Amino acid sequence: MTRGEHGISREDISANALKVMYRLNGAGFESYLVGGCVRDILMGHEPKDFDVATNATPEQIKGLFKNCRLIGRRFRLAHIVFGREIIEVATFRGHHQESDEDENVPKAKVVAKRDSHGQLVRDNVFGSIEEDAERRDFTFNAMYYSVADFTVTDFANGLAAIEKREVELIGDPETRYREDPVRMLRAVRFAVKLGMRIEEKTAEPIKPLANLLQNIPPARLFEETLKLFLSGKGEETFLMLHEYGLIEPLFPQLAPFLKDENSREMQFVRRVLANTDERINSNQRVTPAFLYAALLWYPVEEQSQRLQSESGLNAHDAFNIASGEVISRQTQRIMIPKRFSTVVRDIWILQQRLPKRFGRRAFQLLTHPKFRAGYDFLLVRGQVEGGDLLELAQWWTHFQHADNGKQKGMLNALRKSEGGGKGGPRKRKRKPAKRGPDA
Repeated sequence: MTRGEHGISREDISANALKVMYRLNGAGFESYLVGGCVRDILMGHEPKDFDVATNATPEQIKGLFKNCRLIGRRFRLAHIVFGREIIEVATFRGHHQESDEDENVPKAKVVAKRDSHGQLVRDNVFGSIEEDAERRDFTFNAMYYSVADFTVTDFANGLAAIEKREVELIGDPETRYREDPVRMLRAVRFAVKLGMRIEEKTAEPIKPLANLLQNIPPARLFEETLKLFLSGKGEETFLMLHEYGLIEPLFPQLAPFLKDENSREMQFVRRVLANTDERINSNQRVTPAFLYAALLWYPVEEQSQRLQSESGLNAHDAFNIASGEVISRQTQRIMIPKRFSTVVRDIWILQQRLPKRFGRRAFQLLTHPKFRAGYDFLLVRGQVEGGDLLELAQWWTHFQHADNGKQKGMLNALRKSEGGGKGGPRKRKRKPAKRGPDA
């Protein structure tokens, strides 16, 4: 497509991406904008990042840019760093040769390798632009924009897919999913993000192959779940993942709670995701910790109750042990960095402490660094479950916004309503005065 046919202007493109392409072209290499940035511009969206494809090898790219670092083991990539912006540059990928996976080839010379499930664990095979296009995942990601002649080359009818509003894989879907199971998550993410449907042949193998996500490194899945749930369309994405059977391989402890679409567990997760979407779309700050606390809350509750009934542990110890066990199991599938898992546990512990609000405890809780997150969590629980939990959340709503006098009045009213009974403040017993020998 010529410039008049596609309408992409250099004004739509990052100045740093243009700089990278101009330097590659000036050194005698081919270079193209490729993938999501081309797709988004054609759809009238503003790209979040710009990726470049070239026939230069990673080492040749590094030789041209002092601000370049090479990353990746499965497939080597060059990151050109311009302050906060990173332009990712990839060498054209090629097709695999049988010899690449031959056991007789020395390990040092192996550039491509598959595991027993057909998943690519090493992929440093370079080729032509035509081969690179065939190796792309979805048809609308195989469009290449050249700054040399301002043309867009559409190798896989990606423009037609955009017009049909369909997410369609290039090649045989089952083979492509086996090569990289994360493509199943990407199919869902693109469908929701772009307001499309997943094309029938592309959708068909997802449920049968969903378990292949268990073979993906947990650290990579953490990054993918952030893209899925912190996109501003997290609730819709969650529902589509559930529809295609992709929640179970990601969150196996949560999946049993979601069999009933109207269950409190499903409503709770949906409400948290809806609130997260609202915050993101209002440019408010969110943390993955709150989301993971919600996704794993009911498994923690169930495990805690089981430990109490089977092991005779008290509620406090059972809950602490359950929290550790649930997070440990989850990190086997999705790695939750410690900076987030620590906050997850803080939010959960506050659910145990917020009902204990007598005397100085209430004021101490207000100063807890994670009070706001714990309160927000309690509020959603109350909205879903109602009853005493909702009353407790409403009490904390009023208490944190009241002045000191009103706060003391609320605590006095609470003490009277409890009648000084269970849960009320304990009166200290005075020790009898010691009597001297002459008493």
